[in-house]
Amino acid sequence: MGILDFLSGQFIDVIHWVDDTRDTMVWRFEREGHEIKYGAKLTVREGQAAVFVHEGQLADVFTPGLYMLETNNMPIMTSLQHWDHAFQSPFKSEIYFVNTTRFTDLKWGTKNPIMLRDPEFGPTRIRAFGTYSVRVTDPARFLQEIVGTDGEFTMDEISFQVRNIIVQSFSRIIAGSGIPVLDMAANTADLGKLVAAELTRAVSEYGLSIPEFYIENISLPPAVEQALDKRTSMGLAGDLGAFTQYSAAEAMTAASSNPAGGGGMGAGLGMGMGMAMAQQLANQGPWGAVPAQASPAAAPPPPPPVEHVWHIAEDGKTHGPYSKAKLGRMAAEGTLTRDTHVWTAGQDGWLKAGEVQELAQLFTILPPPPPGT
Repeated sequence: MGILDFLSGQFIDVIHWVDDTRDTMVWRFEREGHEIKYGAKLTVREGQAAVFVHEGQLADVFTPGLYMLETNNMPIMTSLQHWDHAFQSPFKSEIYFVNTTRFTDLKWGTKNPIMLRDPEFGPTRIRAFGTYSVRVTDPARFLQEIVGTDGEFTMDEISFQVRNIIVQSFSRIIAGSGIPVLDMAANTADLGKLVAAELTRAVSEYGLSIPEFYIENISLPPAVEQALDKRTSMGLAGDLGAFTQYSAAEAMTAASSNPAGGGGMGAGLGMGMGMAMAQQLANQGPWGAVPAQASPAAAPPPPPPVEHVWHIAEDGKTHGPYSKAKLGRMAAEGTLTRDTHVWTAGQDGWLKAGEVQELAQLFTILPPPPPGT
C-alpha cells in the first residue's frame, strides 16, 4: 500500500467549536503539531467565524456552514502553497474560531470627572456610567490587530482598552453638545446614539463595533447636588422666612434624636426647643403670616417733597427754569423782588413772588421798602 493510500485511509478530522463560556472571543483549535488532515470537515456555527492561518499568514475566513477542507475549497491556501490537486497529505495550519455574537452588559464609567461649560451653572464637573455591547465584525482584522497568537482570547483582555475609548469619546461629545446639565437626563437616548456612532468609528480599526451604548446616570459633584437640593427646597417652601424656620425646626428635631451629649437631657432639650418653635409658628400663623391681632408693623416714612422749578416773566419775556436756591441768590442780589411775576407747574397763572407762600420766605431777610415810597 502506497503512502497516499495510507494517508487517505486515516480517520477524517471533524473540526468544530462549542463555546460553553460567556466571555471567550477567540479560541484556537488544538491539533498535535497543528497537523490537519486533507479532507477534514469544518463546522462553523451561527455566531462564529473560522480563520485559517497557514505558515504564519492569514489564508481564509469561513463564515457559518459545513466545509470539506480540500484544495478546491481553499483557493487562497492553494495559491499560497502551490499544491497539486492530487496532493492529499496532511497540512500544518492553525484554525481560530471567532465569536461574532454580541458581548452584552459590559460596564463603563468615568474614572475622573469630566470638565464642561454649562449654560446655566458655568464651569462644572460631571460623572457618568452605563453599559455597552461589543461585537466582532471583521474576524481577520481582529485577529491581526488584537489577538495575534493567543490561543484563548477573552473579553476581559480588551475591555480596559474599549472603556478608555468610550470615556474619551463620551467626554468629547458631552462637552461639545451644549446640553444643560439639568436637561441631560431627558437626552440620554440621543447622546447614547451619538456616542455609539463615534465609538464604532473608533474601534472599527480593530475589527469591532459597538452596536449598543447606554447611559444609566449622569451625576454632579456632591457639593453641587447639595446646592441644587437646597434650591429645590427653597422653591417648594416659597418663602425664605418660612424656609428658615422650617430648617431650624428640622435641625432641632435631629438634635433631639441624637443620643450623644447627655441622652435624655438632649432629648428633653430638643423637645422643649421644638415646642417653643411650634408655639412661635402658631403665633405667627401659617407659613409665618402675622395674625390680625398682632401689632402692626411701623409705617414707612413719607416720600420726600417734590422740589419745584420756577419761571420768571420780565418785560414780556420768560426766563428759567430756576431752582428755589437760585431764586434765593437772585433775591439777595436784588434781581428778584416781591413784585416779580413767577410761575411753576401746577400754579394757576402768574403770581407775584411775594404772594407765593413758598417764595415769600426768600424776602424775609430783606428789609421792607422805606415808608412813603
